Amino acid sequence: MVKHIVLFKLKDEAPAEQKLAAMNNFKKAIEALPAKISVIRKVEVGLNINPGETWSIALYSEFDTLDDVKFYATHPDHVAAGALLAEVKESRACVDYEV
Repeated sequence: MVKHIVLFKLKDEAPAEQKLAAMNNFKKAIEALPAKISVIRKVEVGLNINPGETWSIALYSEFDTLDDVKFYATHPDHVAAGALLAEVKESRACVDYEV
């Protein structure tokens, strides 16, 4: 099994309302993906409730193989979900590991 963990930092200068809307829309879109992308075994999106931390969003997902992660990453529905953060995203960090 491969665990795929992604963290997103949002731009400090983006308006709070814009960031909150983007975060909620992203969460909804990502959590709808298992019905559309069969290789997803599990997915969660957490919105950081601690304003003192750097990262705003944590995405946790599970796949059978790294090839499945790659398929998911390029799937049009996943790409569309990622685009929801385009205007407010500053950076992204990712780790994929096997268990």
